[in-house]
Amino acid sequence: MATQVTATANAQRGSSFLRIAIALQTLTIFLQAVSAGLLLTASYGETLHSVGARVMYGASMLYVLAAVLAWKPGGGSPRPVWHASGFLVLASVQVVLGIAHVPSVHLPLGVLMFGLSVLALARRQVRYGPARSPGGPSGRPWARG
Repeated sequence: MATQVTATANAQRGSSFLRIAIALQTLTIFLQAVSAGLLLTASYGETLHSVGARVMYGASMLYVLAAVLAWKPGGGSPRPVWHASGFLVLASVQVVLGIAHVPSVHLPLGVLMFGLSVLALARRQVRYGPARSPGGPSGRPWARG
């Protein structure tokens, strides 16, 4: 019984960390879009976009770490690891395209990444939902459901 409770707590903790990592990645990709707009209008836009690229790449690596931690010790599905790895590959391609100044592919790929990240976050939220009390939605143990 105690082992089961510990495994459940580890799975919930891993799932929460995974949701936070996806949310952080989504936020950093959105901020990259904002800094891309500033790139066109402000003198500090290029610096902001460059720094943001590094932060976004770090957030993608954090997503991979969170997916592995949710999968291995928590006993979850390996699917988030594949999704996170795919995002890291997309982020790597995005960085290369940005450095090479290929906006015709860099911009649409950024939009695609943002959409996929929002989708991953929404799927995670729908699948696991907000934390609930042990007694069900009403908090009363006798009112399950």
